[in-house]
Amino acid sequence: MASSASPQGASSEPVVSARRNKLRSPVIRMLLRWGWNLIPPLTFVGIVGLWAGAIKFFKIPAYLLPGPEAVFDRVITDRWMLWLNAKVTLTEIVLGFGLTVVGAIPLGLLIALSPLAKQTLYPPIMLLQLVPKIAVAPLFLVWLGFGIESKVLLTVLMTFFPLLLASISGFQILDTRFLYLTQSMGASMWQTFWYLRIPAALPVIFSGIKTSATIAATAAIVAEFVGANQGLGYVLLKGTSTLDIELTFAVLVVLTVIGIAINYIVEFSEWLMTPWQRQSVR
Repeated sequence: MASSASPQGASSEPVVSARRNKLRSPVIRMLLRWGWNLIPPLTFVGIVGLWAGAIKFFKIPAYLLPGPEAVFDRVITDRWMLWLNAKVTLTEIVLGFGLTVVGAIPLGLLIALSPLAKQTLYPPIMLLQLVPKIAVAPLFLVWLGFGIESKVLLTVLMTFFPLLLASISGFQILDTRFLYLTQSMGASMWQTFWYLRIPAALPVIFSGIKTSATIAATAAIVAEFVGANQGLGYVLLKGTSTLDIELTFAVLVVLTVIGIAINYIVEFSEWLMTPWQRQSVR
């Protein structure tokens, strides 16, 4: 029985190794990588195709749901107006989200490592998070006026807490046994923090950054809804109030592009700052 099974195993090993070598060839890997990266744009094309097909099949009138051709033509026609207002909204997003990143991550580190900070700082921050943001938005207009300051402050208020929670969880995720190990090996506190605690926390922090980045665009638009005379939120309100549905959808397309761009920037930043994850994926 043993002698009869060995030739079959020996004959199957070259076949398996040949298949593995074929799958590991650079050309196949490159084609698979390109195909995988093409899935998101192909999905977008499919959604646009379903959009156009649904309008023709169900005969939806243009004043309810314009077709993709009309919307994209409106984006091109009003490109300068959309671009000028998009710059205002982008400025609000960048400033608000930048202040969130600068403030939430260090505060999360402080709360994660200091029991006193957790007892004194975390409760009022939690209480502030429970306050409805839309309810305090008019107060920002009273205090700061209709300028960019009120929009930036509301953006910070809406994006701060998710990133703070992710930062606290990220800096607390490290197993204490690793800390004991590094201490026994003579590592300094700074070396432990830089080479052990930060790499362990970065994946969790970037998950919070992605969440806050998504909320930042929404917060800027909501702030412009409350009171503004420029920005994509103002244009969106103008389009809906005048029943200009094509303009409304054109603004939604621009906001979608902005959201995709922000997501890719965050993904690229994570790719740069976590090289060990790239190696694990390979």
